[in-house]
Amino acid sequence: MEPQTQNLKTIPLLSLGRFHISEEYGFLLPNPLKELPDHYRPWMEIANKLPRLIESHQLQAQVNKMPLLTCQFLQSYREQRLAHLVLSFITMGYVWQEGETHPKEVLPRNLALPFVEVSKNLGIPPILVHADLVLTNWTTRDPERNLDIIVSFPGEESLRGFILVTVLVEKAAVPGIKALVQAVNAILQSSQNSLLQALQRLRLSIQDITRTLGQMHDYVDPDIFYAVIRIFLSGWKDNPSMPVGLIYEGVSPEPLEYSGGSAAQSTVLHAFDEFLGIHHSKESADFLHRMREYMPPSHKAFIEEIHSAPSLRDHILSSGNGPLLAAYNQCVEALAELRSYHITVVTKYLITAATKAKGRRPKYLPGPPLAFEERGTGGTVVLSFLKSVRNKTLEAILHQSD
Repeated sequence: MEPQTQNLKTIPLLSLGRFHISEEYGFLLPNPLKELPDHYRPWMEIANKLPRLIESHQLQAQVNKMPLLTCQFLQSYREQRLAHLVLSFITMGYVWQEGETHPKEVLPRNLALPFVEVSKNLGIPPILVHADLVLTNWTTRDPERNLDIIVSFPGEESLRGFILVTVLVEKAAVPGIKALVQAVNAILQSSQNSLLQALQRLRLSIQDITRTLGQMHDYVDPDIFYAVIRIFLSGWKDNPSMPVGLIYEGVSPEPLEYSGGSAAQSTVLHAFDEFLGIHHSKESADFLHRMREYMPPSHKAFIEEIHSAPSLRDHILSSGNGPLLAAYNQCVEALAELRSYHITVVTKYLITAATKAKGRRPKYLPGPPLAFEERGTGGTVVLSFLKSVRNKTLEAILHQSD
């Protein structure tokens, strides 16, 4: 790493607006659209009936009759984000309609061409990503501002709960993201008091994220998540059910491989890790860096900006400031506790649910997705990855003698 020789005062201050991050909603898209222009009614008609079409095994036939539409009439950024959300849900339903043993290996051109076109416009891959499932897929449905989702899969209330609790997790992270910006600027301006306050706010936000994640237990049934929902989040990279990937007809004669939706595609913890100077094992870091390609480019750029900012750890150690060191360590401990809690949630919803599904198959559930038992939807061997990431977080604890 090159020494910080430049004058810190000459570096421009960090701001969220530069990266299209909302002061109120963070990485969530503020007030997502629910309807596309009338030209795209064939897409919306399918999207609005998606769970029923999948459950009745009619989606593939409906998609095959869909007209080929270009994306030229998508005028705004929010229209493009909704189009990507709609086409990604239709794609996952189309591929996985018949379950993990009979995935569709070719995406028809009337779906593949516009999906790839809007993906290129947005700078994200042509598959369902966290930015679709969560960041663009929320709305308020009544004057009380109760949350609802825009597009759905089979899984009913558990699917809705899974998405909306994750929306609330992103919302709980907003004070932490703002604290991170305050902290970076405090280092640039050599303001120890502002830095201390920012670290305290970051810790509180991380703790709030952990509490919010706990709402999964109230709204998501583990059996339904494992046996019904999870397959629709699964991709075609590192997936034994689709070992060579998916052919996007009219785009490429060769199959393309993309990872499924993953919490690792959320920008939040990437930003916290970069700011706190947490270094993961090569295998984990490689996967995490690959997941950044699944984020909106401005969010990925925000992580890179944090990475290139002056080192918080170096600043604290060189300052000899005890309260700053203690506040930093409390942030690291809170982040490790969040990751430990995430391990317990994943154990309940994947590992324990898989064991139960093997032992007894409820009548209303299809067969368990055997190929996915030890893997997250992003393709990682999930528990070893999560434990490594948690342990490397704890290794970042600072001692005054460091």
